[in-house]
Amino acid sequence: MSQIPMITSTLKQLLKQHKLTYKEVANALDMSEANVKRVFASEQFSLQRLEQICDLMQLSLADLFALGEQKQSLISQLTQAQEQELMENPKLFLVAVCVRDGWQFEDIISHYQIDDLECIRLLARLDSLDMIQLLPNNRYKSLVAQDFRWIPGGPLERFIEQQVLTRFLQGDFNREDSFRFYLRGSYSDATISLVRRRLEQLTKEVAQLNQQDARLPLDKRQSVGLFLAMRPWQLGLFNDLRREEVQ
Repeated sequence: MSQIPMITSTLKQLLKQHKLTYKEVANALDMSEANVKRVFASEQFSLQRLEQICDLMQLSLADLFALGEQKQSLISQLTQAQEQELMENPKLFLVAVCVRDGWQFEDIISHYQIDDLECIRLLARLDSLDMIQLLPNNRYKSLVAQDFRWIPGGPLERFIEQQVLTRFLQGDFNREDSFRFYLRGSYSDATISLVRRRLEQLTKEVAQLNQQDARLPLDKRQSVGLFLAMRPWQLGLFNDLRREEVQ
């Protein structure tokens, strides 16, 4: 089965992440914008052309192929048993989160009250749960997609609802590195569908950026929470004022 469509899709997503347009790629490669669009549409890339495009994003061909392979094979949703075990073992859950964010073995044991042997056992458990592939010298390869979805109504979603969201939204959002925005309105089904698609795309892009930044040392990153949500909604105060026949 050809891997070219997968590579093309990965390349398009990376260009979007780096905010590079076809016109900018064309200028850098001394090509016309029409020719660049034609290359992407026909998926006719030479290795030299792929390498030139990767150079614009400071990526190697090996990086591109690795990202494409991960995108194709990673787990998009955990099982009930996987979620349940994470919720029953806080340290296992912590190490799983660190793994997702690209922490190295030394980072975990130096930042948390987990010694070498315990961390090895926790990583081995994640390996047995098929969430990572444990490699020599306490290295690992994550097998879970950055934008994985939890089970609706499952252990992880219940934990998020009960332990995370209220505390998260009650925090301080008035810092330079924070943002909070609430908007309500009355929209058509078509508009709701459009907004949902764009939110899903943003979720994928943010997840890919997290994967990309995982290459940086910890002192160049900070832990950030991002909450996106949309559902039919009306303030309880307003509902209490509605006429019974409308309700």
